[in-house]
Amino acid sequence: MVGRNILLTLVVGLAAAYAAWQYVPAEWTPIRLLGLGLALIGFVMWTVARFQLGNSLAVTAQAKQLVTRGIYSKIRNPIYVFASVFIVGFILILGRPKWMWIFALILPLQIWRVRKEASVLEAKFGEEYRKYRSATWF
Repeated sequence: MVGRNILLTLVVGLAAAYAAWQYVPAEWTPIRLLGLGLALIGFVMWTVARFQLGNSLAVTAQAKQLVTRGIYSKIRNPIYVFASVFIVGFILILGRPKWMWIFALILPLQIWRVRKEASVLEAKFGEEYRKYRSATWF
């Protein structure tokens, strides 16, 4: 799993770097600088969250173990949160605020997936998951 995490992180990072290099802004406005900050924070925290999830990372909703350490001690779904931060930041870097519709389309899908994962986790871990859910955000 660590190998796949590293590979996906490299692919996403390189693709983002290539896209940013292709569309380097002529002028670094405050909005684009904000986007750069958001994209960097989002990417780093997304990467950390993926590694902290470890072997519990899956494409489909599964309940291998309840991860409650690290970022997961505060945020139940940091991969979704920080992927969203990265997407918004990247759109701002590119200076294409109209592309926020992409984010608007992704957000309901993420919420649907979060609910699906929550039902799977609650079915397997019951009260332990409900207690964890009440002590964390999103």
